[in-house]
Amino acid sequence: MIRKKKRYSRPKKAFEIARIKEENALLKKYALKNKLEVWKTIAKVSYFRHRAKALAKSPLEEQQVLFNKLKALGLKTDTIADVLALKIENLLERRLPTIVFKKGIAKTTKEARQMVVHKRILINNRVNNTPSYLVSLAEEDSIALKKKAKPVKIEVKAEAKPETKVEQAAPAEVQEAKSEKPVEVKQ
Repeated sequence: MIRKKKRYSRPKKAFEIARIKEENALLKKYALKNKLEVWKTIAKVSYFRHRAKALAKSPLEEQQVLFNKLKALGLKTDTIADVLALKIENLLERRLPTIVFKKGIAKTTKEARQMVVHKRILINNRVNNTPSYLVSLAEEDSIALKKKAKPVKIEVKAEAKPETKVEQAAPAEVQEAKSEKPVEVKQ
């Protein structure tokens, strides 16, 4: 299996106060686990921007492919300028925990993230436990909470069975049962 390269890049300055405060605000607002998730989202936004720059001089049909892909994700992009103006928050708004919170299934984004990780959220009747999943507009209506199946109590009616006593068994049968050696299983 081929190992995939990193999907993010670390900030050039490790201790830049303005950037750290901005990242901490994003962590809190969108219930992100760590800064790595912020950096991955920044990498996705920069990918879309580079793609738009490359398509700037290409025919309109090729540009429409990118625009349709972004529109399917729920991002409002009609021109190259709209793609270049994308922000990190635009993609973070399309993540599964944020959509679950906005639909009212969870009370907070942290609770929504926990529900996703604990496999309580269904998309198209399939469990999705990836918090970084970008929800498309078509899938947004099919997000639901997984219902727990109630345990069914099964009552077994005891029938009157005649009790067999070991003492009544023939002595020869008991001797054969004792002489058989148990099979040892090696692990």
